[in-house]
Amino acid sequence: MIRLKKNIAISDTGFVFDPSTGESFNVNETGMQMISFLKEGKTPEEITALITQEYNIDPLSFEKYFQDFMEMLKQFNLLTEKKEV
Repeated sequence: MIRLKKNIAISDTGFVFDPSTGESFNVNETGMQMISFLKEGKTPEEITALITQEYNIDPLSFEKYFQDFMEMLKQFNLLTEKKEV
């Protein structure tokens, strides 16, 4: 299971900070929500349901955007692999 690193900080304005590398990034409101949901441990399916309901977008359309966003987080080394027990 892929999760957001625990030490990732995000501000109310969309400023994302990785203290382990010192790097920072900016995300929009939807990105902030998705990162917050990831920090809460929500699954991709739960995030899809929450975002598509709030923004009235169909799940298939959102899935592409979500996968792109997750790839971006992976490229910036903000995700970690957590083994399920």
